[in-house]
Amino acid sequence: MNRHIIGDVKLRLLLSYWLVLFLIALPCIGAQQAGWKAGVASVVITPDEPMWMAGYAARTKPSEGKVHDLRAKALALEDGQGERFVIVTVDLIGIPRPTRDWLTERAKKSYKLEPEALLLNASHTHSGPVIRETRYSIYGNTLYGLSPEQIRQSNKYVDDLQDKLLELIGQAINRLSPARLGYSHARAGFAMNRRAKNEGGYRISPNPDGPVDHDVPVLRVDGPDGKLRAVLFGYACHCTTLSFYKFCGDYAGFAQEYIEQAHPGVTALFMTGCGGDQNPYPRGGPNTLEYCRQHGRALANGVESALTPRARPVAGPIRAAIDTVTLEFAEPPSREQLEQEAKSDNKYERRHAEVLLRQLEENGKIKTTYPYLVQVVRFGDDLTMVALAGEVVVDYSLRLKAELAGPAVWIAAYSNDVFGYVPSLRILKEGGYEAGGAMRYTELPGPFAPSVEELVVDKVHELVGKTRASARR
Repeated sequence: MNRHIIGDVKLRLLLSYWLVLFLIALPCIGAQQAGWKAGVASVVITPDEPMWMAGYAARTKPSEGKVHDLRAKALALEDGQGERFVIVTVDLIGIPRPTRDWLTERAKKSYKLEPEALLLNASHTHSGPVIRETRYSIYGNTLYGLSPEQIRQSNKYVDDLQDKLLELIGQAINRLSPARLGYSHARAGFAMNRRAKNEGGYRISPNPDGPVDHDVPVLRVDGPDGKLRAVLFGYACHCTTLSFYKFCGDYAGFAQEYIEQAHPGVTALFMTGCGGDQNPYPRGGPNTLEYCRQHGRALANGVESALTPRARPVAGPIRAAIDTVTLEFAEPPSREQLEQEAKSDNKYERRHAEVLLRQLEENGKIKTTYPYLVQVVRFGDDLTMVALAGEVVVDYSLRLKAELAGPAVWIAAYSNDVFGYVPSLRILKEGGYEAGGAMRYTELPGPFAPSVEELVVDKVHELVGKTRASARR
């Protein structure tokens, strides 16, 4: 009998001990969640005059009006320790590297925001203005063959855009106020692999058997009262439903519109995932705008599904890191090859060869490497976000999610620098547009070397480890 009494007393004491520990820890847990501050801002970035449109080389004339406005949006976050992180999303084909450099320099001066604390992501809509390879090209435009006046117009647009983005960041920071963060996810099924095999290799065409990533990650921002304030969501798919001459955010633009209409006063922000080899289907043709709205509605419905259940709380602290990894190109073409290609009937092959020949003349060699940007941000132990530069194929998303594991892993591409495609080793071996064919539309020499995938993945793991270590100090 005494043994039972003693055992019961020990059990009660043990339970009391753990209860006390829990009660002591509870305020700390609540403080981490309650310590968040968030601010959002939005600005129209639609050109105020007709401009050449980005994305499709076959276009023959400037834009003709708009379906809806293109926008840039910012979400500023601050943890309980005062660390800040700002995400900027834009309805544009991409972010040129010099634009990011310009912004990070001025954001640090104006807002004391470190470079690793700023993430820029482009929706990659093919229904926005040309901004890449005009202002920053020292060899002339290699893709669109713009006139001097069109280049001047594009340069002015970029000047205005940079000023707007800098002001946007400041507005979001100035609006920081207490908030709660939560993560959830859903699915949307309109993205399909676009690498179809034929007798000649691989062509851009629907491939229902190819790899996809249909995940729709969602970060919700609520006020202390539980009222929704902002929604950040993502999807891995090209914004290429449309094929006309009107400015439009494509399916991503419509998805944001639908979410904001369903939740008045809420700001919806879209981040593109690893959709380098993914297209929305159906697309193009006489029903192109109807398809676009359809895909936008499907994605918005996915976000609404993710908002329905109780989101997993996201605690701090925020820890971010950014670094470059040197990616090598394959063996460059010889001068003889380039001189032959410079006589090609294909104007894109010809322009590309002319650019590389000029590189040879001015530098004595062709570029052999590219300084590739990788960024990682960790939200405590609850969410890891990876932002990769360029048009990254879906293999990276699938691999990194499997290798990083954890409660939630979010892989974004088209971030900080959109310069061309980033193929996986599998796609490099298969060949095709994403493997290297698209390089003729850039000032880069050709396909990446087979080391590209491991170099990128290794850098991601390195930065994840760095942010994990700094969060535990």
